[in-house]
Order: sequence, then C-alpha cells, then structure tokens
Amino acid sequence: MNATRRRTRTARFLDLALQGGGAHGAFTWGVLDRLLEDERLELSGISGTSAGAMNAVVMASGLATGGRRAAREALREFWASVGAAARLNPLEGGLFGTLLGTAMPGWSPLGLYFDLASRVLSPYQFNPLNLNPLRSLLAAAVDFEAVRRCDGLRLFIGATHVRSGRLRVFRNADLSLDAVLASACLPMLFQAVEIDGEAYWDGGYSGNPSLFPLIAESVADDLLLVQINPLQRDQVPRRAPEILERIEEITFNGSVLKEIRSIALLKQMIRDEGRPARRWNLPLFQRVEALRLHRLDAAAEIAGLGAASRLAADWTTLSQLHRAGHAAADAWLQRNYAHLGRRSTIDLRLEAAG
Repeated sequence: MNATRRRTRTARFLDLALQGGGAHGAFTWGVLDRLLEDERLELSGISGTSAGAMNAVVMASGLATGGRRAAREALREFWASVGAAARLNPLEGGLFGTLLGTAMPGWSPLGLYFDLASRVLSPYQFNPLNLNPLRSLLAAAVDFEAVRRCDGLRLFIGATHVRSGRLRVFRNADLSLDAVLASACLPMLFQAVEIDGEAYWDGGYSGNPSLFPLIAESVADDLLLVQINPLQRDQVPRRAPEILERIEEITFNGSVLKEIRSIALLKQMIRDEGRPARRWNLPLFQRVEALRLHRLDAAAEIAGLGAASRLAADWTTLSQLHRAGHAAADAWLQRNYAHLGRRSTIDLRLEAAG
C-alpha cells in the first residue's frame, strides 16, 4: 500500500468479510465509510462476494491511489453511479435492482413479466448481447492496476466455478474487472463470465464470503463479518415470493455459517486438547487458535425497510442503507472496540454446538 495509508502504534489490525446481498451492499458501504473514519483501525485483508466484492475493490482502489479519504469518496461515487443508472432505467429501478439482486420486485408489472420470463428463458436467450450495467460502473470506479499492485491490503474475491461447483478465490495479483463481475454473476440474469477458458457464477453459492483465505493469509487476528443476509425470520413464509426469498437467504448464508462452525469446532478442539496447534506446528491451526471472530449483523437495521429494498437501487434507498450501515458500525465500535485484540465477540461455543 502506498504511503498515504498511515500506520499508528496503537492501530488495531482488522480483517473484513463482506457478504453479497444486492442493493443492501449500500449498507456495507456505510459500514466501510465509518471504519475508514476511525484511524485506530488498520484494514489488513478483505474477503468479498458479489456486492461485497464490489465494495472491496472500489475501496481498495481508493486506498491505493489516495488513502482513506479517497477510498470514502470512491465508494460514494460508485454507489451514486448505481443510483443514477437506476434513475435512467425505464423499469424505475426494478431491472437494475435485478442486476444487483436476486429477483424482480413484485410490485412492478414489467418487473413481474421479467421475473417470470427469467424463470423460463436463460440469459443466453433474453440477454444475448450479455449486457451488464455493472461493467461500465466498475470500470469507471476501480483502478485495477493499482489494486493488483497493492501490497498493504490483501483481497480475496470469491466466484463459483460452474463445472466443478467449487469456490475460486481471486487474489490481488489476478484481480480484474471480469473477476469481480464473475463474483456477482447471477446465472438466471447473466451469462457465465469466462476467465482463462473457465466459466464462473456468483460466489455466493460456494462462499458468501469465504473466511479461511483471511485466516490463512492475512496478518490480522481479528476478523469482522459484515452479514447482510438475515439469519433469522420471525415468521414462516407462506406466499410464493416470500418462500423463494427465504430459500435464497438460507442458500447464501449456508457456506459462511459452515465455515464459522468449522472454526468454532477447531478452536474447541485446540482448547480441549491443550493447545495442539503449537505442539503439531500446523500454521492453519495456529492461525485459528489466535483468531478472534466478530459479526456485524445488518438484520435489525434493515428489517423495517422491507424485502423490496434489496432490489431498489434508487438513491433515496441507497442513502438510507448507507446511513443505517454507518450508524450500525458506529454502535458496533462503541460496544466492541475494546475487545479487539483480546477476545471474540461471537459466542463460538454456541456456534460449535450448531
């Protein structure tokens, strides 16, 4: 990282894991905006998927070219461009919301038509030119050459390899516009993104996001998961759109919940066996033993906005999500900053119990 990023003796090193979740990625923008304000924090690594990947590379580009202030400005400009693109869309944000999210809002007649069509026709049929408004927005927002050269912030961008179903993690050196678009490639909306002759879909199917690259390769011992897909719902869904939405939430949370449980079980084993990580001299076990895991859950802040907000890319909604994320991060820091460097704030015993 260039010299514009200042390190202080008291800085707490922090890794971030950023979920995808459509336009709710603007909530994560608010979180990042608040974290960048706090010079007591030094970001070491970011794992991101879909909207989380976009936030990660936009912020990394700003940090690499101009430091914290430039990163905050880059994030604001990117999301403003998303809002502007939605304003120009004839479906009043619905189509653009689909390109950022997972379905078409049911309250739009044209959106409903598109939603039904996408369940019958593939994107190779209804979008033969493979148009994707995110391509031009990301190309304008991110200096990928600067991101590839960046050595002070490790990036791990996940995409799903279509033929094998396995997660591929793109690191700084091999990051590109196509890699980020692959991470956000919903297969019912876009043709698979081809990289080196292989096809990729949204990383949320295999890691949303993946935590282990951060544990294995970053220097920070504190890892904060910014979770924007709801873990819990108060009621069992009964309407078809609600059922589909809940299925998608469960699917896109599944991989990260399994990783958290694996981490919790490993830590429990290390604790029960009397610190085998040192005795066995296994680097990954040593890293897991040192790890302190934290979660910033967006559910409480976005619950009142309604499900359609995940698909709404208008500037009013994006700004509201940003403010909610900023406030949530501020509250999280007030509650948990003192615990950084000391202990996890997730109940790992509960996670290990399943």
